[in-house]
Amino acid sequence: MSNATIGVLGAGQLGRMLALAGYPLANRFVFLDTTGHPSAGIGDVMILDSKEEARRRQLDDFLAKVDLVTFEFEHLPLSLVREIETQKPVYPNSRALGVCQHRGEEKALFDRLNIPTPAYRLVDSAEALEIAARELGCPVVAKSVTEGYDGKGQSVLRGPAEAQKAWKEIGHSQLIVEAFVDFVREVSIIAVRGRNGEVVFYPMAENVHVDGILRYSLAPLPDLSDTVQQTAEDYIRALLNELDYVGVLALELFQTRDGGLLANEMAPRVHNSGHWSQNGAVTSQFENHLRAIQGLPLGDTRARMPTCMVNVIGQEGDLEALLALEDAHLHRYGKSERAGRKLGHVNLLAPDHEQLLERVAACAALLPEAPEPRFSFKP
Repeated sequence: MSNATIGVLGAGQLGRMLALAGYPLANRFVFLDTTGHPSAGIGDVMILDSKEEARRRQLDDFLAKVDLVTFEFEHLPLSLVREIETQKPVYPNSRALGVCQHRGEEKALFDRLNIPTPAYRLVDSAEALEIAARELGCPVVAKSVTEGYDGKGQSVLRGPAEAQKAWKEIGHSQLIVEAFVDFVREVSIIAVRGRNGEVVFYPMAENVHVDGILRYSLAPLPDLSDTVQQTAEDYIRALLNELDYVGVLALELFQTRDGGLLANEMAPRVHNSGHWSQNGAVTSQFENHLRAIQGLPLGDTRARMPTCMVNVIGQEGDLEALLALEDAHLHRYGKSERAGRKLGHVNLLAPDHEQLLERVAACAALLPEAPEPRFSFKP
């Protein structure tokens, strides 16, 4: 497929970056926003009406304009995606989306494929939450089984007595409760599967979160063994094949002190922890997603040099000073400043990890809300 018009469900910064990667391929983009708050600022943006008759006309118009459909945001009405799937190719498919929308189904899939995870329980009441906290041993983290991201829809219980408060604060009818893991670091792997079954993998990244929001992703890792990379590739390949997946899939993991990996969750889309690839890899995750869904050959995923993505959260900071940093690449999303909001990111490159960490520290000093960058390795 060439010169394709791609429909994107969702109209946020991920869709924006997909379009920016697709224009050199002569792709065109039509975004269908279901939130009422689009921020892509690019392409043809349609806001889906809540009234059925208007919604039907809009959906027909959207489908008439596009050759195939993907999504940049998994919190979509599954019924809408299934409806679209009857008329146009949708990549990834609605089955993958459905699994990723429900943490219980996601964990069950991990179990079926022998992908280890932290111990967990599904609970449907405050009383059951208290029992699970006792069984698993506190602290535990309770999360809504649906929705929730960037730290939303979850709570840490330091003791079973906090169950009633946590249940009320989260406000969902079912929660998943997970045991805490004594991990060395949080890591992720991003893979891409083409329509012909071809699979490629990016080097694993180390991710640093603060208050549930990703702040730094660094790849490749200087102290990651080939065995650990291979294990992660085996896990994500199993998911890709089981779901007959097409496109980019991200799998977040905990690396334990013995070198093992425990799966946390997966995301059926281009992912924040893969933004480093825009400048640090031969082919970015965004271009490779578009290649995959169009049936084109997948691009080289090798890292050009050590790279770190720094999220810009809440306030944009000194933009001129950021741009003056050596080998710094600023990606702004065109959003207004607001506490906790992702406004953009900076990709920093360096010839070695020691220089990279120096540049990351210099970048963080220019961002008002950036925490001190702390990684698990020593250069």
